[in-house]
Amino acid sequence: MVNIGFIKMGNLGMSQVINLIQDEIAAREGIIVRVFGTGAKMSPAEAADSESFKQWNADFVVIISPNAAAPGPTAAREIWKDVPCIVVSDGPTKKEAREALEQEGFGYIILPVDPLIGAKREFLDPVEMASFNSDAMKVLSICGVVRLIQEELDKVTDQVASGRSGKELELPHIFAKPEKCVEHAGFANPYAKAKALAALHMAEKVAQVNFPACFMLKEIEQVCLTAAAGHEIMEAAAQLATQAREIEKSNDTVFRQPHAKNGTLLKKVKLYEKPQ
Repeated sequence: MVNIGFIKMGNLGMSQVINLIQDEIAAREGIIVRVFGTGAKMSPAEAADSESFKQWNADFVVIISPNAAAPGPTAAREIWKDVPCIVVSDGPTKKEAREALEQEGFGYIILPVDPLIGAKREFLDPVEMASFNSDAMKVLSICGVVRLIQEELDKVTDQVASGRSGKELELPHIFAKPEKCVEHAGFANPYAKAKALAALHMAEKVAQVNFPACFMLKEIEQVCLTAAAGHEIMEAAAQLATQAREIEKSNDTVFRQPHAKNGTLLKKVKLYEKPQ
């Protein structure tokens, strides 16, 4: 049995489903998943609380948060450095910072395509927050990000199941740019793939638009207009992702990769064929 722990600090788009993607129909045998969450906050105080989760004895943990270089996620890594740990975040984007994570023994999957929300009280309320995250999830799922992460976590799970542990585990070190993500989506139609790639580039751009709204701009008109523009980009990206999937559906070429009970990845394309 492989114990997989997820520590959710704050929220990324991917945070919504990352603990579900290895057992999508709740029928997989051989793994147990548990989650420690800190809600929307991600300070060192929340990181300290995660130490209680060690009592569960995870074989490896995934720490998912915005900005892995922030004080809270950094403190969490210090707490969990003696357990095989994979960092999933939207940054750091600089090569030197990613290399530092690797040198410290951490795996990582950095997602610049997981967009920064327009988190300003003048603009964001719970409905806007939920709507934005649903758009983000549409892009992350259809355009290859979910499958990329699912495959990488499965690789580590398989290593543990085969008897490896601790520093023996080979952890992922991936900077998931749009071009890398879309290759995991399984598109058969090149126009569908192009739409998905465009959606990923747009999602990456959202952070560049929303960052000033969150941290630099002061005038309410500038804050609200800029954050609203970022959210409009995200909505348009979700529409492109949906269009890409509709093309694949119209050709009966939607690529599916479900798990067998033993965790083996099965594949199918035609709607009426059985996964093999």
